[in-house]
Amino acid sequence: MKPTRPADIYLRFLQLTEALRGLPTLPELDPLEERILALVARARQDNQRLSVRDMMAKDQLGSPATVHNRLKSMREKGWIMLTDTEDTRRKQVDLTQAALLHFDKLSQCMLNATGAKG
Repeated sequence: MKPTRPADIYLRFLQLTEALRGLPTLPELDPLEERILALVARARQDNQRLSVRDMMAKDQLGSPATVHNRLKSMREKGWIMLTDTEDTRRKQVDLTQAALLHFDKLSQCMLNATGAKG
């Protein structure tokens, strides 16, 4: 079925991504963790380094303790990893291979929703 309106493409994309949630891959994220994951992904895309301290300083994510707890939870769930920097007291936040595969699947959902070949 060819989408007839732009909204149809977006709704099809949502439907396809919902099907991903049922697959046994990584544990689900809560809404704040999804925001954090998007921030980490965008920073990675822009080749920016993002430390735990940088994340905790982002007021839009809540208190530093909340952000720290979410980062810990996301590590345990397998979405992010912390890597060493020149300063061993400072850890850089990055996506795991499993998280990158998740974004690959989301990208494929977007292509499928638009009818594009990928």
